[in-house]
Amino acid sequence: MLAIDKYVLLNTARLPLVYKWIMPKALHRLDSETKQVFITFDDGPTPGVSEKALDLLAHYQAKATFFCLGQNAEKHPELFNKIQSAGHTIGNHSFSHPDGWKTNNTDYFLDIEKAEKTISSHLFRPPYGKLSLSQYLHLKKKFTIVLWDTLSLDYNQNVDTGFCWEIIKKNTRPGSIIVFHDSIKAAPRMIPVLEKTLNWLSESGFEMKALSSKPMSHS
Repeated sequence: MLAIDKYVLLNTARLPLVYKWIMPKALHRLDSETKQVFITFDDGPTPGVSEKALDLLAHYQAKATFFCLGQNAEKHPELFNKIQSAGHTIGNHSFSHPDGWKTNNTDYFLDIEKAEKTISSHLFRPPYGKLSLSQYLHLKKKFTIVLWDTLSLDYNQNVDTGFCWEIIKKNTRPGSIIVFHDSIKAAPRMIPVLEKTLNWLSESGFEMKALSSKPMSHS
């Protein structure tokens, strides 16, 4: 990886400030005076991957939030229910993972509504973090829109586990919302980096919490 590429990727872990101006009510990071972080997962549930994440979370007594795809929740109801029965919270990540910048509003909202039939949650994370202003204004009336403070880049097949770990260490702070992906593509990086992250956070005295099912303040 070229040095310039590494620099650029390291600095994409947090969203540009313009996101906070355009979507001021979206959660990027939680107000926190204590050492707590919020681990989240996108794109599951995925058999063979989500279970490994659940086992690691249980080992470190950590809770998390799983932003599930409706199509995956429909295909794997037992795994979807297992996530919730383990004390984790769930969020809507759409039904089929459309790009909000490339999808007209009618189709985009219908996709989210389709996911709602399986995923009952006031939390919503837009696929790719992409929402148009009109989509944001519409969705914020119904959902708490959750973005992130630290993106692990575990989905990027051009980076290795060491690089993902470097991103986590560089960007995590009290109140951080950290994104992993419980998907087949991300698993080779996600599983080892998640384990290292949970161990590091635990040894550093952080509490690892799920996002609340109630509205939360943001910073």
